[in-house]
Amino acid sequence: MAWPAAGARTVWFFDLDNTLHDAGSAVFPRMNAAMTAYICEHLGLPVEQADALRVHYWQRYGSTLLGLMHHHRVKAAHFLHETHRFPDLEQRVRGHAHDLYRLRRLRGVKLLLTNAPAQYARRVLQALRIEDCFDAVIPIEQMTVFGRLRPKPDRRLFRKLPAMLKVAPRRCVLVEDTLEHQKAARAEGWRTVWMQRWMRVSQRKTGAMGRGFMGRPVYVDRRLSSLAAL
Repeated sequence: MAWPAAGARTVWFFDLDNTLHDAGSAVFPRMNAAMTAYICEHLGLPVEQADALRVHYWQRYGSTLLGLMHHHRVKAAHFLHETHRFPDLEQRVRGHAHDLYRLRRLRGVKLLLTNAPAQYARRVLQALRIEDCFDAVIPIEQMTVFGRLRPKPDRRLFRKLPAMLKVAPRRCVLVEDTLEHQKAARAEGWRTVWMQRWMRVSQRKTGAMGRGFMGRPVYVDRRLSSLAAL
């Protein structure tokens, strides 16, 4: 990819799903089902075991794909293509008009940093009509360090990106809903924003910290429910 010139500006890294649009209500259930079906077909497991393995790899590696690559030699390109096709995706994408308007007005370099594949990310951005807001899109295919896939929350990725942009880590801001990703970014000197616009009520009450957690973890600089607050 062509890296944008940051100069002295803030570099904003935005997650996609459940940060810029409501993936939890319509997209994630189908995506999870597609991944489970893929595991069923290619590993020969019944649905219950395949679904449990999908969740296990996601929790252990931060990505189901990494677990399948490591333990079963699954090819990343094939898995991403088969599990992100969604012929009616554009009809299911839901954003928040005010948030997206404010995104256009935000100053600085804006990059999309998503563990989703490039084709899916482009389709969502086009459906939201905000593709032109971003200086570059960094999908999972481009999250490599020394030739190996290192998607969020791998700290090596958060170490590489500022170096590629030739900026200090403190000028990088990660905006997204997943706390584990923010924890890794903060450990590398980034600033972090926990976006909660599209979190379900149950998630707001428990977060990723356990039942009853309502506060802000020490590695999160800001907890917001609207991009306007940026």
